[in-house]
Amino acid sequence: MSKLGILIKGELSRLTKYNVTTVSFIVAVVWFLLLFFLDDQDLLMQMLPFVIVIDATMMSVIFIGSVMFFEKTESTFSTMLVTPVTNEELILSKAIANTIHSMFSSLLVMLVFFLVKNVEINWLFIIPGLALAIFMHSLLGFVFSFHAKDFTSLLVNVMIYSFILTIPVMLHYFGLILKADIWDTLLLIIPTQASIKIIEAGFGGAFDFKVYVSIVVLILYASLGYFFYVKPKFKTYAVKQSGV
Repeated sequence: MSKLGILIKGELSRLTKYNVTTVSFIVAVVWFLLLFFLDDQDLLMQMLPFVIVIDATMMSVIFIGSVMFFEKTESTFSTMLVTPVTNEELILSKAIANTIHSMFSSLLVMLVFFLVKNVEINWLFIIPGLALAIFMHSLLGFVFSFHAKDFTSLLVNVMIYSFILTIPVMLHYFGLILKADIWDTLLLIIPTQASIKIIEAGFGGAFDFKVYVSIVVLILYASLGYFFYVKPKFKTYAVKQSGV
C-alpha cells in the first residue's frame, strides 16, 4: 500500500477515534428524520438537495477543523514533521478521508429516500459531483483552521462565513431574496451555490451550462486554494503548533 493509502486509512481511524464519524452518522439520522415525514413530494425534492449541500459544505469544513483541533491538543504535529511523508500527502490524506466519510453519510441518506420515497437520483453524476463539493470544502476547512486559535473561534469564523456567503445563497435557493434569473448565474462564484447546482442536477434537475460552470468553479477553487494557500501555509501551521 502506498504512503498516501496508509495515511488515508490512518485518518479514517482518527475520525472514528475522535467520534467525528459518530457525529456524522447522528447528523445523517437527524437529516433523515427531518425529511422522512414530509408528505409533499415537491417540498421533499426541494429540501433533500438543500440538506445534502449543507452536509457536504459546512459540515465538511467543521469536520476538518475538529480533526486539526484534536491533533493540536494531542501535539501530534511534531511527530508528523519527522515522518517520511510529504506535506502534500498529509494534506491530501486528510481531505480524501474527510471526503470518504462525509460521502458515506450523505449517500446513506440519499439511498434511503431512493428506495423508500422513489426519489430520482442520477448516481453516475451525483457521486463524483458530491465528492468534488466535499473535497473542495475540506480544503476550505484547512483555511479556517489556519486562522483559528481554538475550536470555538473556528466555529465563529464558519458562522461568519455562513452569514456572509452561505445564507444569502440558501435564501436565493428558496426564492426569498435575489429572485432575478441573473442572480442564479452570478452567485455561482460562491462555492455553496456551485455545489447546489451540481447536487440539483444529480437529483434530476436541469443539466445546463450552469452545471458545467459550477464544476469548473469548484475545481478552480480546489486547485488554486491547494497550491497557493493550503500547501504553502500547512508547514508553517504545523511547525507553529508543534512548538518547533
